[in-house]
Amino acid sequence: MAFYVRKGNIPPKRHTQFRQPDGSLYAEELVSSLGFSGIYSNLYHINPPTRVKQIKKSVAYGAKPDKDLTLQQVHLNTSGVKNTGSDFLDSRKVLLMNDDVSMALCMPSRQSMDYYYKNAEADELLFIHDGSGYMYSQFGKLKIQAGDYVVIPRTTIYKLEWDTSEIRYLVIESASPVETVSRYRNDLGQLLEHSPYCERDIHPPQELITEETKGDYHVKIKKGGYIHHYVYDHSPFDLVGWDGFLYPYTLSIHDFEPITGRIHQPPPVHQTFQAAGYVICSFVPRLFDYHPDAIPAPYNHSNIDSDEVLYYVEGNFMSRKGIDRGSFTLHPGGLPHGPHPGTVEKSIGAKETEELAVMLDTFRPLYVTEEGKEFMDKKYPMSWTE
Repeated sequence: MAFYVRKGNIPPKRHTQFRQPDGSLYAEELVSSLGFSGIYSNLYHINPPTRVKQIKKSVAYGAKPDKDLTLQQVHLNTSGVKNTGSDFLDSRKVLLMNDDVSMALCMPSRQSMDYYYKNAEADELLFIHDGSGYMYSQFGKLKIQAGDYVVIPRTTIYKLEWDTSEIRYLVIESASPVETVSRYRNDLGQLLEHSPYCERDIHPPQELITEETKGDYHVKIKKGGYIHHYVYDHSPFDLVGWDGFLYPYTLSIHDFEPITGRIHQPPPVHQTFQAAGYVICSFVPRLFDYHPDAIPAPYNHSNIDSDEVLYYVEGNFMSRKGIDRGSFTLHPGGLPHGPHPGTVEKSIGAKETEELAVMLDTFRPLYVTEEGKEFMDKKYPMSWTE
């Protein structure tokens, strides 16, 4: 993250005595990334975070990629899906994955969680397509709403509470930290003037929630292909304060300011986040190219070393036919892709677009999962034929 945040009560110096009203010490916890070389925060608990009441049996959990699928352009037609499961975890339908990243569609029927969740092996990036509510974590209460990217560092313990019945969001799990784009930042980490978003658009938790009551608190931890079940006699949200650079936050796709030009701009101008092995881009409403002979539709492109996924959020995508709100396309490396027949001429003279989409570009092959294959549009690979 690019800036420091402080919530609640903390001592004047790190790693020094900080006492509770009864004279006992608060339990300090350092949450750090990349060992001790990345961003970090210091958390102050009423109870030691290491004190466990019970460890229950672990349950296998995870998706399987189909690495034998024929090389082809892919349309996953998930536009008509209304529900992917009841629970926060069983509704995660992973559709695409490799060793660096996975992409899941999540449409739970339950609005609340009766347990806490921790991803112990991956950062998570949620994109909220439909719905609004709150994310609660040890860092505090964070408002989430449609259009938000929710960046959640690994080991964050959280739960989601929705205030809408219609819920649809993406879950992108990342083997490496999800970061703001390095070329948008100066040497001290501040976002530069030409960045398409700034610190004012980044929203950390608004208020600290301190839960002091005793009881059975169930935390489900994802790691190594299993969900591990831990029970504590105190809430993981027993913090009285924290400070640092590592915390969950939101950035709305609606606050991304598009970069335009006289002729068609390539996808890197839409980049929003970076990680090892992939990038995330945002396509937002914008004016089209203003050269007198400009062709607004994208040119044909041959992916040499990347796979390209588009998740269609809103609007009419001029270069695509037969794609609806909530669908995915995967254009793999090794094959050229481009606008559908007739869309290039049709785009000439257009002044603007209202399209909204999330793009995932990976630099290693991305695979459709066994679950994802049920949504494959078998006609899509031939859809460039007149």
